[in-house]
Amino acid sequence: MKRSEVNDIIREADQFMRSFGFLLPPFAYYSVDDMQRRRTEIDAIVEARLGWDITDYGVGDFDKTGLFLFTLRNGSLEDLKHGMGMCYAEKIMISRKDQLCPMHRHMVKTEDIINRGGARLAIKMYGSGPDGGRDPDARVTVLSDGIARTVAGGDVLLLEPGESVTLRPGDWHAFWGEGGDTLVGEVSTVNDDRTDNVFSEPIGRFSEIEEDEDPLHLLVSDYENWLTDQ
Repeated sequence: MKRSEVNDIIREADQFMRSFGFLLPPFAYYSVDDMQRRRTEIDAIVEARLGWDITDYGVGDFDKTGLFLFTLRNGSLEDLKHGMGMCYAEKIMISRKDQLCPMHRHMVKTEDIINRGGARLAIKMYGSGPDGGRDPDARVTVLSDGIARTVAGGDVLLLEPGESVTLRPGDWHAFWGEGGDTLVGEVSTVNDDRTDNVFSEPIGRFSEIEEDEDPLHLLVSDYENWLTDQ
């Protein structure tokens, strides 16, 4: 993806979130210079990989295959292992009309996917077979706002604004905005996007960025290259 495209997506996403009254924390608007100057002060932000996250999954067509995310808070895997402390994470996402977040599952993370507003959110689901792969014959039972819902492999669960679904490790899922753009919340156990995503196709979680202009704000995937320890 070009940096200019990333910058435009950030601007559009900020306006879309604000239209629903959803406001990001102050660090979202730090410039690159701000983050470099305050590197020691923002160590917890960098370590938890909080911030902007935009991906086309390496496919090269963000409008068709991609996702906007912002990680607001994220605990540590060490806390999760011990069952105490900051064992949770929260994201806000935008799933555009017919924009596919590709089929994947998580190995550790349990997550609530919440339609925060806009169009319906469509989630295509499969269960896992003994080898962890998709099982087209397995029925999947999930909790949707506390109510058990069972779907056949390959069926699409539609979430209206205000509705949510709980996905556990092994629940294969892909999603998109149905009929329009959707503001999507995620509340989960600790999140590590570098290690915990298993995709059904050989794609990447993060995009390669072509630097055709200066970054408006850094992405979480930029931190290693743009922010050095002080």
